[in-house]
Amino acid sequence: MSDTILVTGASGHLGQAVITHLLDSQGVAPSRIIAGTRNTDKLSALAAKGVALRKVDFDDAAGLEKAFAGVGTVLIVSTDALDGAGTRLRQHKAAVAAAKKAGVARLAYTSLPVPETSRVSFAPDHLGTEEAIKATGIPYLLFRDSWYLENLFMSLPNALKSGQWYTSAADGKTSYVARDDIAAAIAGALANPPAGSATYTLTGDEAFTNDQIAALASEITGKPLQVVHLTDEQLAGGMKAAGVPEAIIPTLVSFDTATRTGGLGTVTGDTAKLSGRKLQTLREFLTANKAAFAG
Repeated sequence: MSDTILVTGASGHLGQAVITHLLDSQGVAPSRIIAGTRNTDKLSALAAKGVALRKVDFDDAAGLEKAFAGVGTVLIVSTDALDGAGTRLRQHKAAVAAAKKAGVARLAYTSLPVPETSRVSFAPDHLGTEEAIKATGIPYLLFRDSWYLENLFMSLPNALKSGQWYTSAADGKTSYVARDDIAAAIAGALANPPAGSATYTLTGDEAFTNDQIAALASEITGKPLQVVHLTDEQLAGGMKAAGVPEAIIPTLVSFDTATRTGGLGTVTGDTAKLSGRKLQTLREFLTANKAAFAG
């Protein structure tokens, strides 16, 4: 059986970080790693390190099978398709089917916590992908990634600028985790996989309410921040009034709904165990990015 590891989305933040950790943290030989992306010209730096490059286009079924040929493990990094037309799930299923046809020995996938019950609008895409993977009968590794600490860049800078953070998350908590810590954990599992299949929920060491995050952000930046609690409907209305594109408002609101209903507050030790390192804390992240958050 081939011991090669192919990472899709290798030109993206998570894919690149996983490959970096395979090479550096896990000491995997470059000859065992294949970086997959639609445009391999973006990966010249990896090629210079001895990493093989293959074109991976989720909309090209025949090309996917060719790209996966002879590969031991394929990590499918979930795509960013949020058009509401089923694009993401269709792409993922195409990749899973191609891996099956190519004779891949192990499938790995980046999902999200509790996709069975999550209120995140695109959770069904992840659940459908997980089910498709399980249906192949191929040993699998499912990485259910919690929210990145980096996601706070979408809300906190503007909130700190205005002094108000509008949310419908109530007292729900989120176990934020640094993207690089997730990448290190995934690399650890890919380099040292279990004998069979496994599902990991990759979270931070602690979960926080938005009120707790606001208090900490205010302390670190020195800027006052009041959390304004709304209903989902009020939050959606405020976003529309602020000019947020209507097509993405339901997805953005679903993040708060999921938080309020407990879908993002799970805390496990999987990330630290697989990565073998201490995780970056919320305080450390906010402090390191103080200037960006404070404007």
